[in-house]
Amino acid sequence: MISLLTVGAVAALASGAQPSGSAAPNDIIIVTGERLPAGAVEVKGRPGGSDLVKAAEYKDRLAVSLRDALAYSPGVYSQPRFGQEVRISIRGSGISRGYHMRGLTLLQDGVPINLADDNGDFQELDPASLSHIEIYRGANAFRFGGTTLGGAINGVTPTGRTLRGLRARVDGGSFDTLRGSASFGWRGSGLDGWMMLARDRSDGDRKHDERTALRVHANAGVRLSSIADTRFYLSANHVRQELPGSLPYPLVIEKPETGNLTNDQKRDVDSIRVQNRTVVNLDDVALEFGAFANAKKLFHPIYQVIDQRSLDKGLFGRAGWDGGWFELHAGATARFGKVDAERHLNLSGNRGAPTFRADQYARTIDVYGEGRGTVGDFTLVAGAIYTNGMRRQEQSFPLSVIGDARFNQLSPRLGLIWKPRRDFEVFANYSRSHELPGFIELAQVASFVALEAQHAWTAEIGTRGALGPARFDLSFYRADVRNELLQFSVGPDIPASTFNAGRTVHQGIEASLDLDLASWARLRQVYQFNDFRFRADRQYGDNRLPVAPRHFYRGELRLGPDEWHVSPSVEWMPQGAWVDYANSFRAGNYATLGLSGAATVMGDTELFVDLRNLANKKAVGDIGAVVNYQALSPSQRSIFYPIERRALYAGVRTKW
Repeated sequence: MISLLTVGAVAALASGAQPSGSAAPNDIIIVTGERLPAGAVEVKGRPGGSDLVKAAEYKDRLAVSLRDALAYSPGVYSQPRFGQEVRISIRGSGISRGYHMRGLTLLQDGVPINLADDNGDFQELDPASLSHIEIYRGANAFRFGGTTLGGAINGVTPTGRTLRGLRARVDGGSFDTLRGSASFGWRGSGLDGWMMLARDRSDGDRKHDERTALRVHANAGVRLSSIADTRFYLSANHVRQELPGSLPYPLVIEKPETGNLTNDQKRDVDSIRVQNRTVVNLDDVALEFGAFANAKKLFHPIYQVIDQRSLDKGLFGRAGWDGGWFELHAGATARFGKVDAERHLNLSGNRGAPTFRADQYARTIDVYGEGRGTVGDFTLVAGAIYTNGMRRQEQSFPLSVIGDARFNQLSPRLGLIWKPRRDFEVFANYSRSHELPGFIELAQVASFVALEAQHAWTAEIGTRGALGPARFDLSFYRADVRNELLQFSVGPDIPASTFNAGRTVHQGIEASLDLDLASWARLRQVYQFNDFRFRADRQYGDNRLPVAPRHFYRGELRLGPDEWHVSPSVEWMPQGAWVDYANSFRAGNYATLGLSGAATVMGDTELFVDLRNLANKKAVGDIGAVVNYQALSPSQRSIFYPIERRALYAGVRTKW
């Protein structure tokens, strides 16, 4: 598979042909600062891995989670856990975290969804509500003040200027799944608006896996003058998710439908986000600024009942100056958050006696600047980002204890782009990343633990472009990481703790190759090679880090015209991942087959079908908490999540 992808890239390097179907400059429309799919040049013209995924690329699938939307984005490792809970990792970001999200900056319309301490949940970004998704791997997340090893994922919602009219979609199928959504966009003189209402329910493919969700997304834009626009956004989520939990390896292989009924574990989220973004264009200077507020309530019965109410507020500003051959960009994002955190005994999913109470305060301020100079076919990019962070916990029960951690990190970057043709470029960069611990890492069960910030120096080289029927994206990277934030569990029913590792290495290959085999046949495929390991660790030597497999491949062949088409697909993990730091047990390999398709039945109405895991393969899809106890053999530890069972979904979508 590596050879197939590499051949496509080398062929493009060897040819000077121009691509077919390229967008002309006049096709790029800029409206109130939003980056539209036609304007993908902003995503592509960067000295490192980046990608843009249009909603049309996953419209024939039941897009429950970001895994469905990002399945063919190079370098994105996305695996199912249950319901809308997924693991998403880029370059090994947060691989030891068996729950929630770490190591990525998650945004909607350029505004962070992460809490002020950078923890968050993927469930709050619904791919069905997005016009496109931008993926900035590694240092390319600089544009949003992203500092982490993995980078940033930015979901962009439609507006009344980009998606007008009424649209509706209903889909459902296996496990009593039913989803419905309706959206409406309108545009007037100097005003526009867009709104979407979505409802989702399913019993899930495992016991105790039921979920329901109600979501509202809306925005309204106002043209203030010929040079200024402002837009207001609103997102509200009501998510109820039962947790089936992880399983021992034998149950994954024999009875993957098994779920954990103990303590009625679940994760219920109610959140509302409001934000404003204003864009001002003054000849060669562009200004963008705004504010946001995120209120969230989390009710989360697990080993205990976690009950949290949080409020995060922030400001952001960005400025750019275009002097022709030289550009300057600068910006800042300031986030401030407060969490009222409580824990109670879990009495069958209900609150029992209190065990913990604290107020948690977080501050994260990122300030960044970048210069870009272009001479001929070469562009040199240099910049730096500075982060000031504070995490403070004022515990009031069962003891009155104050924990405080403060961080200051500076990460420079240097990049080079060689672009001999409009449709082809070679890039390289060398950058530093940093990642501050959040309350999940610092406020461990026994005490507030002082941890260092994780940081890494990453070198990357790659190429992307198009050659006639072929489009390719290829990156090689190596990150030398210090103080990596890794987790482990020391016993059953004991929550994971976090420690700073010494030196680790994350290196690998991120590749995609799309081929237009004929006017009615298109092959798209992604491959990644992951080599994550300790470096001369006192306990683990050069052992590999667990969770992420070395090789992972997805491919899909679309057959037929736009009016009707079918797309068989394959997902292949040729070798399973290690499950612990001692490398004592490796999960098995697997390959699954899928099939999707769509047909236009009348005018703007389409029917679609999505069949998954046709052979009903039983295998490990993801690994939860990394364990560090020997009471059970590795295969008996309840840390495994099965892949999705065989399922059939179908639906209809239309527009007026």
